[in-house]
Amino acid sequence: MSSGRFPHRTVRALAVSGCAGLLALTAACGAGHPAAKQAAAAAPAGVVLAADARDTHHAPGPNPYEYLPHVPSFDVDSTTVKNGRPLPAAQQSGLFGAPGGKDISPELSWSGFPKATKSFVVTMYDPQAPTGSGFWHWVVADIPAGTTSLPLNAGAPNSTALPAGALELGGDAGMHRYIGGAPPKGSGKHYYYITVTALDVPKSGVGADAGGAFLGFNITGHTIARATIICPTELKQP
Repeated sequence: MSSGRFPHRTVRALAVSGCAGLLALTAACGAGHPAAKQAAAAAPAGVVLAADARDTHHAPGPNPYEYLPHVPSFDVDSTTVKNGRPLPAAQQSGLFGAPGGKDISPELSWSGFPKATKSFVVTMYDPQAPTGSGFWHWVVADIPAGTTSLPLNAGAPNSTALPAGALELGGDAGMHRYIGGAPPKGSGKHYYYITVTALDVPKSGVGADAGGAFLGFNITGHTIARATIICPTELKQP
């Protein structure tokens, strides 16, 4: 890539195309390149270059939340998984053939969410699953606002560790439980989004037979904050 500045029209086109254009320019030139800085300055409000975001591991692949209305973040922590680090073997899927996988959902805790929060949704999603629509590994809705953590393996089948009133959906595997990550060998890194979403309503309005996408559709207008841990994970070819 040339070290010179891009023509203004080119930079403006990249900027208004949204995050895809900005990320492409940043990846090609580097965040410090004059053209990347020029594009960032021309970007519409709410478009943030990966290098400028705080305390977030930014995946080079699709961020599923870039297409939703911008909301504030808050703190989510885990003694099990770490932002920017691969899923440990225990959080990968033995059911789907990941070596050493145990399908144990991670411990999670969160704080700093808006006072108007009435409930939470906890999910794990792989936007790079080879399905054309990603893959929902874990979906728990209607978590009461007074709950600020989930223990290790709360996503076990018929779990008693979920708070009263919480609704565990079937996910894309059709099983009402946590299904660990299992990127197909040779498919590169998959960026698992473990997300806690704060809602301004106590119930999501979906039934136990709903899927992750339908839940997401129903809660978008009630989402007031969101916090995510991203775990890039790859299964190497033997």
